[in-house]
Amino acid sequence: MSWVYYGKLFDTKFQAGCLADRFRQDWWSNGYQSPSFVGIYKTNKGRYGVKNLQ
Repeated sequence: MSWVYYGKLFDTKFQAGCLADRFRQDWWSNGYQSPSFVGIYKTNKGRYGVKNLQ
């Protein structure tokens, strides 16, 4: 298993959380297997990103 990082960083944790929720809920509609874990991380510069474990 390895971490997959989404390529965009967000200014607020709320924005990153919205994308993380889409990752958790929308995989089935496109025929993909749902990731086992979706998380939000904070960079050293204070921005937020989304990562998932596959």
